[in-house]
Amino acid sequence: MGTTTGQRIKALRTKYGYTQDAMAERLGMNRANFSNYERDVATPPADTLSKIADLLHTTSDYLLGRTEDASPRREPAAPAWAAPRDKRDLRKMLEEEEVLFDGVPLSDEDKQRVQDVLTGLFWEAKMMNKRKKPPER
Repeated sequence: MGTTTGQRIKALRTKYGYTQDAMAERLGMNRANFSNYERDVATPPADTLSKIADLLHTTSDYLLGRTEDASPRREPAAPAWAAPRDKRDLRKMLEEEEVLFDGVPLSDEDKQRVQDVLTGLFWEAKMMNKRKKPPER
């Protein structure tokens, strides 16, 4: 059996020198709740899991055991004109749980390639929309 979500969270938390109290505080919860995640008593909801992954410089897929690659999530390059809201919209689009082709899940490598293409198309569409908007007065 592979490592559990809780074991992966604990290993990375220790690696980065966080205490359970520090993690819980950053996540806006009490230590007991966070401890339950590490002991696999409870499973973090998707939004909390994403925050944990961000704090531990990894991906939700790694924490869930969907990949063995614990390397940090690559933040797609954004154009200089991109507003924080634009960047948030892109992240939301790319965080789809499962990418399928012909009903079959894509490998992590193929999923990354699709995300790279979508990122380029996203910024191209945003640029075109900005050009079409009349100037604000």
